Amino acid sequence: MQTYLVGGTVRDKLLGLPVKDNDWLVIGETPESMIQQGFRPVGKDFPVFLHPKTQEEYALARTERKTAPGYKGFVVHADADVSLEQDLLRRDLTINAIAMKPDGTLVDPFNGQRDLEQRLFRHVSPAFAEDPVRILRIARFAARYHHLGFTLAEETRSLMQGMVAAGEVDYLVPERVWAELQKALTEKTPSAFFYTLKECQALKIIFPEIEALFGVPQPAKYHPEIDTGIHTLLCVDQAALISPKPEVRFAALVHDLGKALSPKEHWPSHHGHERAGLPLLEQLCKRLRVPNNFNNLAKHVMEYHSHCHKAFELRAGTITDMLLVLNVFKPENTLFDDFLLACTADAHGRTGLEHSPYRQTEFLTLLANAAKAVDTKSVMLGELQGAAIGEAIRQLRIKAVCEAIKLWQ
Repeated sequence: MQTYLVGGTVRDKLLGLPVKDNDWLVIGETPESMIQQGFRPVGKDFPVFLHPKTQEEYALARTERKTAPGYKGFVVHADADVSLEQDLLRRDLTINAIAMKPDGTLVDPFNGQRDLEQRLFRHVSPAFAEDPVRILRIARFAARYHHLGFTLAEETRSLMQGMVAAGEVDYLVPERVWAELQKALTEKTPSAFFYTLKECQALKIIFPEIEALFGVPQPAKYHPEIDTGIHTLLCVDQAALISPKPEVRFAALVHDLGKALSPKEHWPSHHGHERAGLPLLEQLCKRLRVPNNFNNLAKHVMEYHSHCHKAFELRAGTITDMLLVLNVFKPENTLFDDFLLACTADAHGRTGLEHSPYRQTEFLTLLANAAKAVDTKSVMLGELQGAAIGEAIRQLRIKAVCEAIKLWQ
């Protein structure tokens, strides 16, 4: 049995990055011979097997032939007659088409090492254009490796633009788009995912709500970067710095969608953009089948982020009502904490203000703790009925918030 380490395993080894799993490629075997040697088949779309001892994945070398539009229109051939170079040829990028023998010797027929050194994403062959998912994958790689200086080769950018023009991205299904977006949100520089899609003109098709923010101005006094699209991607990168949770990063990404709907005659003002954006958010989440935990946080951040920024100006009653909506009084609920993180990312997602103090977080946390400390048992056990109980509790909490505000001042 001829085995090679391939793909991301080799790429990350050569970059000096940690490798979580080994991806093995097998040459000269058949599904039957693998099973005879004790390997357990697990692949659905092509032959993949688990090693009987290490449980690592071993895939048979294969070729792919395009038979229909979209990313599912392929016929896979995997057998003993497929060579190593044929398997590497079908891969997306040269940096993913390097194989390593068990003794550490590299097989690099498409100069992937050179592109690693030059920090380039370059396609292996014109067959790249046959699979629209590769556009999303390259964008995700950009989010992962942007901090290392990786850029898109000009010929690969042109090829991706051609794929968009040919309508290939129209065949992407919502589940796959969301899966790639969620992965991109966990990477070091999520903004690079969207900038890469914008470069190849795919952003306006896959994420039109984000594309619509570019060219929309904001007041320079508060937003030195001016452009709402730029601000949005600054925010998602700031969220990546302060929280590992993709839900927080998604909320930072979509919080200003409503600014794309502001009348041009009112620019750069965006009065009411918080509520105006809610239908756009619902549209995006429905189209991509975004999970409820992402949708719920994003909705609250969109509607109340301006409240958070103006916290020092709000009345105690308004703050108390917001705390209720943000589930502060429910035990073991992270909505409020995640909300504050996303709002902090929004405040820091402004050119030159990345490190500015954001004391609203400390302030609102203090008020939330004061409101939570209110003893509501006497009201619950008293003579009040129905809605009167809720209002009495609300007034107690407002009083506690007022006292906390005085202490802060």
